[in-house]
Amino acid sequence: MTKNISSPLLVAFAFFNIYIIWGSTYLAVAYGLQSFPPFILVGLRYLSAGLLMLAWCMLKKERLPEKRFVIRHAIAGTMMLVGGTGMIAWAEQYISSGQAAILVATEPLIFLLLDRKNWSQYFSNKYIVGGLLIGFTGIFLFLKLGVAVANPSPMATIASIVVLISAVLWVLGSLIIKDSKGNSTSTMNASIQLLAAGVASGIIAFAKSEQVGFTFAKVSWEAWSGLIFLIVFGSLLAYLSFIWLISIKPPAIVSTHTYVNPVVAVFLGWLLINEHVNTAQLICLFVILIGILLVNVPGYLNRNQIKDEGA
Repeated sequence: MTKNISSPLLVAFAFFNIYIIWGSTYLAVAYGLQSFPPFILVGLRYLSAGLLMLAWCMLKKERLPEKRFVIRHAIAGTMMLVGGTGMIAWAEQYISSGQAAILVATEPLIFLLLDRKNWSQYFSNKYIVGGLLIGFTGIFLFLKLGVAVANPSPMATIASIVVLISAVLWVLGSLIIKDSKGNSTSTMNASIQLLAAGVASGIIAFAKSEQVGFTFAKVSWEAWSGLIFLIVFGSLLAYLSFIWLISIKPPAIVSTHTYVNPVVAVFLGWLLINEHVNTAQLICLFVILIGILLVNVPGYLNRNQIKDEGA
């Protein structure tokens, strides 16, 4: 995907990938966890995707990043994909895929809190301040009503907090790579991130002794299907669609996937693996999405203003 082939059909296909496929990855993780320990699952996912993407870049004779950028992308990839997605895979042992997706939807709110250099701009805007207050109210209610009531196990609450921490790590990793592209392509940079995440996941899996008692011979076809889906569709197709869309569309528009992903995850979890969804969870999801929508209002308004000035 390049900037030169941004046809409406291709753009629509890319948005489908980040809306539906990324929303489906939470269910794929749930299937994978039927046989794979969490960090073996994500380690295989990222190593496989990283090697495939790197091989593609080498065939196209793309240059490797400079050493300092390799280090940055390795650190960021580990934070985003191991601290982010790896921790979510661990958490899905105790909470449903839909619950995890709802909590991950808070990433735009967390980004505003961690992007310190733009605080003066953010916190002087009534939409953003209101969106943050509403969004974090939704998170609090979800932890108290959506998780604690539906699943009184202490591990469910701990897992929910771990998912929120994973969202923080994803945002921190995103901030590291924001200005670290260098002279290499986004695809090459992504392959470095994926490979670093795969190696780090393997180290964590070994440290946790996940390999003890695990054998590929006992992996179910459902778990293999989940892993293959995560590699091909989640870490290759959808991720490449995301980095391409970011290069041709305003971030506020691309970030709308955060509205759709949890809805897709909740629906598929209910439809395919009978995950329970209660009214409190749906209300909390609605509150969180209102908060995310409000914090994005300034971006939409600015985009429309630029359009009007260019007309």
